[in-house]
Amino acid sequence: MAESLAAATLPAIERGNGHGRAPVVIVGAGPAGLATARELTRRGVRYRLFEKGPAPAHTWHNLYDSLTLHTGKHMSALPGLGYPRDTPLFPRRLDFVRYLDSYRERFGLNVETGVEVQRVVPGRASGWTVETSDGAVDAATVVMATGIVASPMVPQFEGQAAYRGRVLHSVEYRRPGPFAGRKVLVVGCGNSGGEIASELAEAAVDVTLAVRSGANVVPLTILGVPVQYIAYGLRGLPDSVKKRVVQMIREMTRLRRGPPVLPVPSYGPLERIPLIGFNLIDAIRGGKVRVMPGIRSFVPRGVLFTNGTEREFDDAILATGFRPALQPLQGHVRVDHAGFALRRDRVISTDHPNLFFVGHNYDATGGLMNIARDAPLVAERIAGGP
Repeated sequence: MAESLAAATLPAIERGNGHGRAPVVIVGAGPAGLATARELTRRGVRYRLFEKGPAPAHTWHNLYDSLTLHTGKHMSALPGLGYPRDTPLFPRRLDFVRYLDSYRERFGLNVETGVEVQRVVPGRASGWTVETSDGAVDAATVVMATGIVASPMVPQFEGQAAYRGRVLHSVEYRRPGPFAGRKVLVVGCGNSGGEIASELAEAAVDVTLAVRSGANVVPLTILGVPVQYIAYGLRGLPDSVKKRVVQMIREMTRLRRGPPVLPVPSYGPLERIPLIGFNLIDAIRGGKVRVMPGIRSFVPRGVLFTNGTEREFDDAILATGFRPALQPLQGHVRVDHAGFALRRDRVISTDHPNLFFVGHNYDATGGLMNIARDAPLVAERIAGGP
């Protein structure tokens, strides 16, 4: 209650068409934006939090119905609020959406919905001009809490323009129903691709999975413990110890599940986020999902694969991942090979000391845990802390 009252007593901030002012502008009201707003509120720092969707956490409201967090609830909470006791160990999408709604209400966080941030450009006196669909705002500091889901990677394949079927990105997928009786190609075997392919297979849809470089597959739990918790416990150990643990997990998996059914990439499961759980693997072993190599080109009725095989498909779902949603910055920051802004101390732009990022650190411990770590760091910096 004390924090809700603190939020209510912060001075009002100008809003409306034309130029307004705000000490801090937060871009995006998903988990990263909400956590940052809560941490700023605790420190008495005024902010404006813009969300282009019609409701906070709009992206999470619109992801596929069956989505379930791979990260356990104990390490998937935002600062200051745990999950209700009856929440499953691995929260479902609706569990998480309800949690985010309660988080906003619990801390009295003000979200300006339906406001799209179009450009963030250096302004006067080393601040920023934030151009939105509701007018421009001058801000001393900007926090990009935009994550990645708003920026899907949509490759263009040779011959795709002549393809007569449907092509959609995994972010557009909701449920198996619309694909009943159709031949579907899922491109990519990350966690989204694996979950969508296995869900379609369970619904008796004819599914093929195109796999270019393979995947590291790890169990969802080991002896009932979420694999994320184990990854967290390993984080401070020497690389040699981590490699031995990974090898032990691989050997356990091989003994219980048999040899891999997907190519094993050159990098390890602690270097990039692995494919978590065995739903896809079981579907492949059970003959419910066919595996093909990468795509050479689309043809009018389907796809030509790199092994020379041509097959017909009614739909292609591109589970080809995402890139950081930094479009409003329009080149005002340098980025790394994956498209993330170059940063120091995890959260501070190397190009602008008054530009911060929350929700842009991803590793085996989970994106939500990184948000819970980074939001207080940003708020402390902005409030003048150490």
